[in-house]
Amino acid sequence: MGRANGVRSDRPLSRAELPIDTAALARFLMGKIVMRALPEGLVSGRIVETEAYIIGDAAGHAYRGITPRTRSLFLEPGHAYVYLAYGISSMLNVSSELPGVGAGILIRALEPLDGIPIMRRNRGIERLRDLARGPGRLAAALRIDRGLDGLDLCREGPLWLAQDSTGPGEIAESIRIGLSRDADRPLRFYSPGNPFVSGPTSLNAG
Repeated sequence: MGRANGVRSDRPLSRAELPIDTAALARFLMGKIVMRALPEGLVSGRIVETEAYIIGDAAGHAYRGITPRTRSLFLEPGHAYVYLAYGISSMLNVSSELPGVGAGILIRALEPLDGIPIMRRNRGIERLRDLARGPGRLAAALRIDRGLDGLDLCREGPLWLAQDSTGPGEIAESIRIGLSRDADRPLRFYSPGNPFVSGPTSLNAG
């Protein structure tokens, strides 16, 4: 597999490493690697943008309690919560609090690393910058869907989170994107100047 921008072990993150606080975990995940094993090969990307949906957050899916759809948000930290937005795009989230406490982190953008030709086929486009710049795009590029909901991301399998030796570099923050409730909280984290970050230029000044 490729080794873009540094040496990687690709080992799954240990659950013991994860901060038990949603905003802290959203920062911690910056620079980490999303690994996806597909029949055609391994696909991966470095996390360059996250959004935290904290306890009691009216904008979060856990706000109204556990439902069949949101149960994965109430698992121990490091599990996948995958939902379908507007009946079109899958969104990858990571559970972030103690078991029974609903909160999570939306993975908003990845810098493509391994399996770029596979990503291009999955997305049906060639332009590298647009392969995984945005939560729906990255899920399509890595072929992430509801079938992966509830998966343990701290264990190697079809989808997991891995360490990266390069570190996240500078991390900036802003309000989250596209919200109508609790919209003014600075709970979006991103790598300033990274071309793979999504969102309007006004939020990415860093």
